[in-house]
Amino acid sequence: MLRAGERTLQTVAESIFSVLFPSLCRTCRAPLTNISRLPVCQPCLDQILPLEGPLCSICGEKLFTPEADTELLPTCGICRRAEPRFRRAVAHGSYAGTLRDLLHVFKYQQVRSAGPELARMLGQAVDKLALEKPLLVIPVPLWPGKRRLRGFNQSEELACAFVRSRRAATSIQLDTTSLVRTRETASQTGLTRLQRRANLRGAFAVARPDRIRDRSILLIDDVLTTGSTAGECARVLLRAGANEVFVATVARATRDMERVFSREGPKGHA
Repeated sequence: MLRAGERTLQTVAESIFSVLFPSLCRTCRAPLTNISRLPVCQPCLDQILPLEGPLCSICGEKLFTPEADTELLPTCGICRRAEPRFRRAVAHGSYAGTLRDLLHVFKYQQVRSAGPELARMLGQAVDKLALEKPLLVIPVPLWPGKRRLRGFNQSEELACAFVRSRRAATSIQLDTTSLVRTRETASQTGLTRLQRRANLRGAFAVARPDRIRDRSILLIDDVLTTGSTAGECARVLLRAGANEVFVATVARATRDMERVFSREGPKGHA
């Protein structure tokens, strides 16, 4: 708790900050009055809520069937028909509203100060897995040309920040070189699930099989939409000898939101 004098000094400092360095929240456009490197106001951040309701126990998709509330391990129709290569996928929140804006600010406007907050949310998603086994954390790689254009790989940035936050956990290791992207792929926007899988086939490879053999892998990405990218990465990792693959993302585009984004024409995601 701040003492009265400290609170007064902080208030004065924040007032001077707002005058000397005027800035607007990247989400609601309200003036930012607090000293922070994060260009989003606290009321907007408070709107980011964890995914709730019955979720698929494999891919994390929202379920709307009456039976989902009573099933011990509810599963969506897609996972029933063709179970993904990964063991389970989790996400912190829905890819909508403030969380979507914050991810866009981070990913496309290179506001890397948003990384720690997004990594904190990623950590909350990982906690849902309740994994006690040693994990090798691997970010989804970017095509080198896209990485040069963007300036960084957002998935790698999130993975690094997540591992730093768990530095006391010696059972968690980071590996940013074993999984590589071998070719550039077309945008996934507007493609069906089958077309997405075909588009990604052969786009990833394992450069260091000895590093991932017999390991439990935690694959990190920023957003999961259909799971095609995560599924292809998991397929390649398992073929190279990994024991199992789990997936964690900051956000998930649920099926009801996918229809909205397809009309808007957003950037492609996993």
